[in-house]
Formats: sequence, structure tokens, C-alpha cells
Amino acid sequence: MQIGNIRLGAPVALAPMAGITDMPFRVICKELGCGLVVSEMVSAKGLLYKNVKTFDMLRIAPEERPAAIQLFGSVPQELARAAKIVEADGADIVDFNMGCPVPKIVNNGEGSALMKNPQLAYEILARMADAVKIPVTVKIRTGWDADHINAPEIAQLAEKAGVAAIAVHGRTREQFYNGKADWGVIKAVKDAVKIPVFGNGDILSAEDGLRMFEETGCDGLMIGRGADGNPWIFKEIISALNGDAQRFEPSLDERMDMIVRHLKMLIAFKGEVIAVKEMRRHAVAYLKGMPMAAEYRRRINALNTFDEFKLLAEEYRAEAGKFLAAKKQFLEANAEICK
Repeated sequence: MQIGNIRLGAPVALAPMAGITDMPFRVICKELGCGLVVSEMVSAKGLLYKNVKTFDMLRIAPEERPAAIQLFGSVPQELARAAKIVEADGADIVDFNMGCPVPKIVNNGEGSALMKNPQLAYEILARMADAVKIPVTVKIRTGWDADHINAPEIAQLAEKAGVAAIAVHGRTREQFYNGKADWGVIKAVKDAVKIPVFGNGDILSAEDGLRMFEETGCDGLMIGRGADGNPWIFKEIISALNGDAQRFEPSLDERMDMIVRHLKMLIAFKGEVIAVKEMRRHAVAYLKGMPMAAEYRRRINALNTFDEFKLLAEEYRAEAGKFLAAKKQFLEANAEICK
């Protein structure tokens, strides 16, 4: 798959997610087959005001490339200047956020609020595309609400503005992350433009991904919540695209090793105090659907150091291992009854 002059190793991207898609998680996803990673959304104003924490969000590790930095804002001139900063800092792609549904963003006329203002959206994207030589991409929703579905119109304006690719989350702003994603609108966007289109929404397995390709004709998949706690989904989807439809389920040891490794990477990136606090929610996500997850969730949220985290991880590995071994033994002994 090609976005401007950037060639992706696989037609699967990691969606930008606040508090999740920082450098360590992006590196992990890239190692597991993700073709393109996108940063958490970065404030254009924060860059222009030279906010140190905002600039920290521009850091890209060599092993995660190609990588996109996603900007948000609503003032064309500011977005153009911020895009230049992102380009100068070394990003491969600059993405623009028109999908965030959070009230504090929307109330400023940013994020998915721009779905209600196509002309301003066009001006922003045109200014950004004119300002930089790297590809400009955009992530949108299907519309503001069910009565105002305008993603195909927005996509055509984005293409006219010089955008190199577009990602469509199959929900309206009104839906937030609830209800079912409307893949029909994604297909309508694909039919409306010639630039590459990423389909996003309700992709939780390789089966979902293959169905997205078939039903929408999209060029690539963008995985958001389906990768939260399950970065192995990229490995599963790539395998499926290569003809192996077997569901990939990480083992207990793989999950626990990943938790410890992820925490080490976060500590190296942000320091132990911040890393441990942020790792609590990642660890809970990694354990979703696992035995005794609810009990350990409470204990995880009380951890404050790497040593405490590692100790609890080993305790869980042992306890969950016993549970899973007993379950397997029971199923094997009662195979005929279970049928």
C-alpha cells in the first residue's frame, strides 16, 4: 500500500488513541506486523506555544517507521505552521484529526465538530498540504449524527485539498464509540475518491478485517480498540491476508512477558512514576478475558513501582497457569460430554 511517497509493509494501521498510542506501544505494534502507526493527537497550539510536553509527543523511534503524527486544531494558519514543525521534526506523515468526539475538543470547534463545517475542513487540509512535502492524511467519522452523514463529501474535499489518504471511522460523533459501525458509509467513501481509504470500526479479529476489505473495498484497515491490550491482532490479520485463517491467541506467558516488557519500555520513555501509573490500564487491557482478571484488576491499580508490578505479574502467571492447566485437563477428560 502506498501513501504519497511512503510505502507500507502491510495495509494495516494502528489508529491514534489518546493515552495509548505513545512510542512504546507503537513500537510493539510495529514489531507484530502493523504497517503504519499513528501518534496520540497532538495540539497544534501546543506546538506553536512551544509546550515541552507537546513536543515530547513528536518523538519517533527508528524501529516504528513509517510513523504519522496526528494534529488537532481548527485554525488553518496554525495547522499549516504546526504541520511544518512535525515535518521538520522527522515525521513520515502528518495526519489531521476530524474524528475525536470528546466534548472539550468538540466544544472548541475541533475534532469531529469539523464534520459540520466542510469548508473550514477543506481550508485546513489545503493549507497543511501546501505547507509540507510529506503526505498529509485525515481521519474522519461518518458524520455528525444519523441525520447528517457527509463522509463522502468530506472525503472528496480532502482529496481536492491534496490529502494523500483518508481513514473513516464508521460511527457518527453522536455515537461516540457505541452502537455498530456503519461500514456502508466507508464503502461510499471508497467509491467517492481515488486516494487510499482506511476502514476503521469494529475490527476485533482477522475475520472482521477480511470482512471489512470484502464489504467496503477499502485499501487498508485501521485498528483502534481492537489493538488495545491485543497488539497481536496485527500478526493475526497479516497471517489471514497471507492465507492462514487460524485465530491467533497469545499464550499466558506471552501476555505476561509483554506486560513486563511494555512497562520497561514506558519507564525508559517516561520514568518509573509516570510509567507505572500508565501501565496499570495497559495491564488490565492485556488481561481482559483471562481468568481472575477482575480480582487482579484491583491489585494492579494499587501498584506503584516496577518491582511491585513484576512480582504481581509472576504471581498471576503462576495462579492463572494452574487455572488454565486444570481447565484444559477437565476439557480433555470430558471431551465426549462437552461435544
